[in-house]
Amino acid sequence: MVADSSTMKLQLANLVRKLSYREGDFLLASGKRSSFYIDLKATTLHPEAANLIGKLAVAKVNDLGLMIAGVGGLTLGADPLATAVSLAAWQEGMFWPAFIVRKDAKDHGTSRYIEGVENIQLGAKLLVLEDVVTTGGSSLKAVERLRESGFDPVAVLAVVDREEGGAKAIADAGMQFISLLTLRDVRESR
Repeated sequence: MVADSSTMKLQLANLVRKLSYREGDFLLASGKRSSFYIDLKATTLHPEAANLIGKLAVAKVNDLGLMIAGVGGLTLGADPLATAVSLAAWQEGMFWPAFIVRKDAKDHGTSRYIEGVENIQLGAKLLVLEDVVTTGGSSLKAVERLRESGFDPVAVLAVVDREEGGAKAIADAGMQFISLLTLRDVRESR
């Protein structure tokens, strides 16, 4: 029996709360200070959570009618997400190869910013993945790199939206913003 989306969302929120949510004093990648931190790597690298993320992401993208040809984002946070979503799509009969956007170009070999491009045609519509969105800066950096390389990122999907302006910044940049969970979902889970 396949769980419905609301059940899977609750399961994912519970795992995020248990594995990745911490309270204290933290400096975020955006430079802001926060009384809580969501280090999603423990969740995205967990097999049950990765499976849920992949299935929920594919369902959201399909429900919105987005036509995409690849999934990925800025390394390191998006790396396990890209694999999870790509595999979930494959299990549903869709070919959404994963890609990785480097923060800096390789200083050897191909010297490129994006890995996995061999599986994606130039001009392809892509879904940018992000573990946690605060200001949207990391997602927008990935979007910029993809556009510079000849691809067409059409949406950003975050596992958790901290609800601190990132969704608006992404929308203002002409991208559709999708989140699997909000901060409220995580805080209200058990």
